[in-house]
Amino acid sequence: MLRLRVTRPMIAAALAATLCATAGFAALAPVPQATADTYTDLVNAQNQQQNAASREAQLRSQLSGVNADLADKIVELDTLTNVTIPAAQAAESTANDAAAKAQSEADALADRLAAAQKDKENLEAEIAKTGEDYDDAHAAVAQMARESLHGSVASDVMSMVTGSTTTKEFVNSMQTRDALSRTESNAASDAAVTLNTSMNRGERLKAIEEQITQLKAKADTAAATARTAAADAQEKRSSLEELRNTGEAKRAELESMQDQLESDVAKQAAQTVLLQSKVDSLNNQYEKERWEAAQKPNNGNQVNPGGNTGGNTGGNTGGNTGGNTGGGGTTPSTPTTPTTPSGGNTGGQGTSNGDYGNAYAAGQCTWWAYERRRQMGIGTPSYLGNGGDWYVSAPSYGLRVDHNPEVGAALSFLRGQDGADATYGHVAVVEAVYSNGTFLISESNVAGLYVITYRTLTNYGQYWFVH
Repeated sequence: MLRLRVTRPMIAAALAATLCATAGFAALAPVPQATADTYTDLVNAQNQQQNAASREAQLRSQLSGVNADLADKIVELDTLTNVTIPAAQAAESTANDAAAKAQSEADALADRLAAAQKDKENLEAEIAKTGEDYDDAHAAVAQMARESLHGSVASDVMSMVTGSTTTKEFVNSMQTRDALSRTESNAASDAAVTLNTSMNRGERLKAIEEQITQLKAKADTAAATARTAAADAQEKRSSLEELRNTGEAKRAELESMQDQLESDVAKQAAQTVLLQSKVDSLNNQYEKERWEAAQKPNNGNQVNPGGNTGGNTGGNTGGNTGGNTGGGGTTPSTPTTPTTPSGGNTGGQGTSNGDYGNAYAAGQCTWWAYERRRQMGIGTPSYLGNGGDWYVSAPSYGLRVDHNPEVGAALSFLRGQDGADATYGHVAVVEAVYSNGTFLISESNVAGLYVITYRTLTNYGQYWFVH
């Protein structure tokens, strides 16, 4: 089970940067992301360029003999999907984080300014009643001393507790202790008292006004920074949206030209590129749906989609499956009539029975299996358990389970099978089935939470598929 930590919790399934189109094909090289801000980032950027060049070279080798214009279009879509868009996603994610941080700092300063202004208003009201020379703390403590000092043990108490030998020392000591115990919500007044524990109201008012002037300058600067950061984040979002629109257009054009491909190698290479572009588009649509749902009132059960929009790239072409299945999640407190995923079931697969929404732990392999099947229009029960349990649990919900791969089927790995976790097993989704007995799967949490990677496996009847 892999539990790799991600630094930004916004959910989106990023396309893997590597994929084997069929057995024996060279894998497209993974493409790390970087921003050239430091020496390390410069090195990463150089590696990214080298890997991108290597990726293109390997893809073109698969497209050998294909019309040059068509080959260029396939390479362009692949680069856009696996290099340009992930880089734009990472930039948007960084900008979102910066904007959120800047806004948080601006809000905190605004709150402090409002608290100081409230202190000023309250003090001005008191001054209107008693004048500027009135010393609240001194008057209160002095009155207490006058009432209790003579003919009592108060003098002994003062000496023991504060070390004071006179009423004046006792008053000043108590004022100092009072200043130390003040809360941060009264930071402005607290600062004023710290300057002089015997301040009268007029002096305290001046100190608060000075504090307000300083806070206002800081708050104005923070607000301007927040506006700039928000504008930058919006610009990054717009750029990413333009790239995705470009990808949609390129994919549509390429789909209409597939009949020009003759060799199986070229056809499957093109199919791989189209598939990755389609998955990215579906994941983007999913993110928009989650964002819109999160904005609706009385929607406390929704997950906040803020933060990273899925710029992670994976790339595992056959390593260990691993991955916690994340069969957790809480049962709805008041289950309602199960809903059928949009698009309806495909090819008789799936079921609306037991489908209460994606209740699996976010980012885990079970979460992705449910979500990917939902994107394909296939219903999946919400509580099939760990990935290794799906093939056992599925028949009770009316799902067909067999050893035959089919697009959209969930591959329930046995515990320890092909690197699956020895305790939880693993689950993936079949993306394509080839005539030579191999099939392509997508899976989450092999390279980290929310990181979607791809592998090509060979079917000898050893796998359990949930349809």
